Amino acid sequence: MKTIGVWNEARGVDTMGLAPSCVHYNLLPPALIQAAIERGEGQLGPGGSFVALTGEHTGRSPKDKYTVREASIEDDIWWDSNQAMAPDAFDRLYQDMKSHVEGGDLFVQDLYAGADASHRLDVRVITELAWHGLFIRHMLRRPECPELASFDPQFTILNAPSFSADPERHGCRSSTVIAVSFERRLILIGGTSYAGENKKSVFSVLNYLLPARGVMPMHCSANHATSNSDDAAVFFGLSGTGKTTLSADPSRTLIGDDEHGWSDEGIFNFEGGCYAKTIKLNADDEPQIYAATEKFGSVLENVVLDPTTGAYDFNDSRHTENTRVAYPLDVISNASRTSLAGVPKNIVMLTCDAFGVLPPIARLTPAQAMYHFLSGFTAKVAGTEKGLTEPEPTFSTCFGAPFMPRRPEVYGKLLRSKIAQHGSVCWLVNTGWTGGPYGVGSRMPIQATRALLAAALDGSLNDVAFRKDRFFGFEVPVEVPGVETGLLDPRTTWADPDAYDAQADRLVGMFVKNFAQYEEHVGDDVIAEALKA
Repeated sequence: MKTIGVWNEARGVDTMGLAPSCVHYNLLPPALIQAAIERGEGQLGPGGSFVALTGEHTGRSPKDKYTVREASIEDDIWWDSNQAMAPDAFDRLYQDMKSHVEGGDLFVQDLYAGADASHRLDVRVITELAWHGLFIRHMLRRPECPELASFDPQFTILNAPSFSADPERHGCRSSTVIAVSFERRLILIGGTSYAGENKKSVFSVLNYLLPARGVMPMHCSANHATSNSDDAAVFFGLSGTGKTTLSADPSRTLIGDDEHGWSDEGIFNFEGGCYAKTIKLNADDEPQIYAATEKFGSVLENVVLDPTTGAYDFNDSRHTENTRVAYPLDVISNASRTSLAGVPKNIVMLTCDAFGVLPPIARLTPAQAMYHFLSGFTAKVAGTEKGLTEPEPTFSTCFGAPFMPRRPEVYGKLLRSKIAQHGSVCWLVNTGWTGGPYGVGSRMPIQATRALLAAALDGSLNDVAFRKDRFFGFEVPVEVPGVETGLLDPRTTWADPDAYDAQADRLVGMFVKNFAQYEEHVGDDVIAEALKA
């Protein structure tokens, strides 16, 4: 076996029984880009960025994700939402994947998740593709060189996009598979080149491990006031709701854009980079993300290059609406150097309401916060998952059901206890539609959303007059400087107010029907307070 890079044979990939012809170990971005170009995995873009196409899979494949049903975790897993794989099927899958990569090149990165050293998870990522090595090097956190000599992975990912699973032999649904074994501390990914599966698999593992330590894992972005890391805010939300865009605020310090933990000491980023959507990206609305697309080493997925100018065409969705850019945090000039902050003073729950009912911002009581956190209402945005072509209303508990191994109430109770302990103020922010539902109304103006969030985070929004919403019972500001007053009352933006009332009644009914599954697991005050007009 040929090894390129600093390699510790005692802890090498060969200890897993793999037999590659060449191992590329912890290569830096220039070497990974060179290897990816030489292997025909993609092409160079502006500024030395790297552009790759992911083929059939341009988003996550949640229906192909499995958790191995093992005795040690049997009682902890939320099996209603996590597909089970039999241990013997996983063993066959592992053996077949090892045979598949035999004799080929492998790219290995030793990385970790969790900026807080006391909650860090060391992860070894092994993949067939050089650009996947570059992607995950951006997305996870990079150890200092002296740490690599003693690096001992607590979890390993083996990712073989060219491998095709056999549903009958491997106990899965299709040729694509993402399977995690908590007892083997091993994640297997096959049949998909979509790089996001790597990072979301690590997130799922942390979502299982951290609650047992009293740490709240969160599918959220986070930032803090430039002069005060104790003035922190978190932004919950599914892909496409604005987590990355709204947390990348030049006037505040970015902690991270997607995955964080909340311990007794404060919040910390799991990751070392950002993974932002680029469809319709422009420099005026999202200047920092736009600039990141032309930084050396940034990875762009399924983005089209103009054949004449060589520039990116972010309006071209021929491959997918889910075009992405991955880049390290230090690309952002105002990113935190520690990825740590105090407990959040403000908690923002982002929703992309395709019904056009919810106001642009609302203040929640602690009981309402738990209700909306467990409900996780939003609209899945086109391209985020395979086969999704337009926004689709959904309830994704904890704003991240696909990544939650434990029952939702575990996370809901953790969040509520931390809100009670620290007095965080909670807000529901709609980045979806106003003036009517999707297809009739228009998307909420991002300038208005930014202005409302700025007022919420600096505390001035607490000083304005509020009204109680007649349908949902939460408080909505009546007038906010710099924001069109009519926008704050969505009923007035509809051409037919009666049609709005009917749509709002329908949405409330959907909330009630969905929340029935949680009623026996939450306190009576949550039921009594939620939707109380």
